[in-house]
Amino acid sequence: MVRQRRRRSLNQPAKQPPTPKFSQRSALTYWLIWLDVLALLVWGIVLLRFWITGRVNVLLHPDYVWLAVMAGIMLVGLAGAKVLQLLGREGRRQTADSRSTAQHFSLLPQGWSSLLLLVVGIFGLFYSPQAFASQVALERGVTETLTMTRSQPQSFRGGTRPEDRSLVDWVRTLNVYPEPDAYEGLPARIEGFVIHPPELAQDYIMLARFVITCCAADVYPVGLPIKITERRAAYPPDTWLRVEGQMVTEDLNGLRQLVVDADELIAIDEPANPYDY
Repeated sequence: MVRQRRRRSLNQPAKQPPTPKFSQRSALTYWLIWLDVLALLVWGIVLLRFWITGRVNVLLHPDYVWLAVMAGIMLVGLAGAKVLQLLGREGRRQTADSRSTAQHFSLLPQGWSSLLLLVVGIFGLFYSPQAFASQVALERGVTETLTMTRSQPQSFRGGTRPEDRSLVDWVRTLNVYPEPDAYEGLPARIEGFVIHPPELAQDYIMLARFVITCCAADVYPVGLPIKITERRAAYPPDTWLRVEGQMVTEDLNGLRQLVVDADELIAIDEPANPYDY
């Protein structure tokens, strides 16, 4: 009898351990991972949206736009790969186990950092960045000098026709030879946005452009005074103008400055890329 009982016990299959249930803690961790994935996806879409709509031009120098595009593509790719992993047969269990055993330190409670990134990313989906305006130019101070922090410095071209020089080209010309009288009577045809400096008389406006070296955080304004026949109230700040006239030298606030004596002022649309380099 004993032998028969032993034989029966040996023939019986071994009992399998009970399958662990997907705990409430694991479920929370699982949905927090989905929150991470959603934050990655939204930020990737935001970067690509700025690139497709051209608004990245008011945030970055053209030399660095490709970095934003690659970052957007990588974020979308990472989000897609993580979605495939989570939807896999073992993805839910393995991901929950890995997150529950991971050791890390965070200044915010679990999930709050991803939620914050997601909220900011969603805001970016509906927000369209704008170029800096005249108020920022006044706060930073309009100058007639270009800084040397340029990613691709442009050489001075003395043979360029005066009427073909942009506003920044004229500023660059003054950097090379800062003698206003040398340009007296030369024709000018420049474009920029209007500023009303408080130190100038009512028959003067300032035409300015922002110069960008890396990103929007380091832009600085350069500009030239424009002599007009009307009062400057006819040309509101931030209006984009094409000014045609000739160069003259005048004393403004005790300084001899190169001024454009305007013959014609034409309102134009803000260019797709409002900054210069």
